[in-house]
Amino acid sequence: MGKVAFVFPGQGSQFVGMGQALTEQSEAARLVFQQADEALGFSLSSLCFEGPEEELRLTANTQPAILTASVAVLAAFKEKQPEFKPDFVAGHSLGEYSALVAAGALSFADAVKTVRARGQFMEEAVPAGEGAMAAVLNLDRAVLHAVCEAVTQSGHPVQMANMNCAGQIVISGSAEGVKLAGEKAKEAGAKRVLPLNVSGPFHSSLMQPAADKLHAVLAGITVEEASIPVVANVTARPVSEAQTIVDSLVKQVSAPVLWEDTVQWMVEQGVTTFVEIGPGKVLAGLIKKIAPAETTIISVQDMDSLTELLNGGVLC
Repeated sequence: MGKVAFVFPGQGSQFVGMGQALTEQSEAARLVFQQADEALGFSLSSLCFEGPEEELRLTANTQPAILTASVAVLAAFKEKQPEFKPDFVAGHSLGEYSALVAAGALSFADAVKTVRARGQFMEEAVPAGEGAMAAVLNLDRAVLHAVCEAVTQSGHPVQMANMNCAGQIVISGSAEGVKLAGEKAKEAGAKRVLPLNVSGPFHSSLMQPAADKLHAVLAGITVEEASIPVVANVTARPVSEAQTIVDSLVKQVSAPVLWEDTVQWMVEQGVTTFVEIGPGKVLAGLIKKIAPAETTIISVQDMDSLTELLNGGVLC
């Protein structure tokens, strides 16, 4: 029997209505949303269920919203399968906080308050319009790295931010740096360069002020040793010790998300089933491009998909 990994989505997976039906069908999921509202001091649940979408899209709202929707799905799963523990957990950027909650390293209340602050710090780090991100398609990682280095040395910071899968790397940095790197990437053979509709240059050196502020917040909460190995974005290797977890979360704000490497490492450890827990199916799509064809990949975000997972026999 192969190993199982639970993976949790990051920013961009949100949609108005997420989690609403689940809270009507699962008491555990309902309590997660209630806990989020109490921890944050406003109705995050109303924002998730009813919108408006423009408000839900604001980074300081999106981050706690996706975390809450993901942990609610996890709670509904645990309600049905309290004994089951995956072999590994991981999350894409913000999703790493959901993974840490799943591994018992962070309490949900602390996690939701921390990602709310993280989102605010990230919004404040770079004035609107000064930073940018773009997806570069079908260009070798080493070639793109060299392009980013050259542009950065010319005075316009830009770096690889998300190694999502082979052929899809996101770059991040100053607006001019991303524009120049995009042009040079096309000259170097990139199939396409797609600007992303984001509010800041996430996972770039320009986020260092946000990382410094986040460090102070994490210093004020309790981080426990993880009961399940959490494969960290910054190293694509497992972390479990509390201080290592804190260091990884701080670095993660301004460092690249090594998602392709993370999935490859878990496959090498014998993971044959990936369960994406939370809104959307972004990670399932990426994993399909990284993992072997025979890998089982399941997205769970509502009661129907949860029932399918439980009845499918893949977690035996």
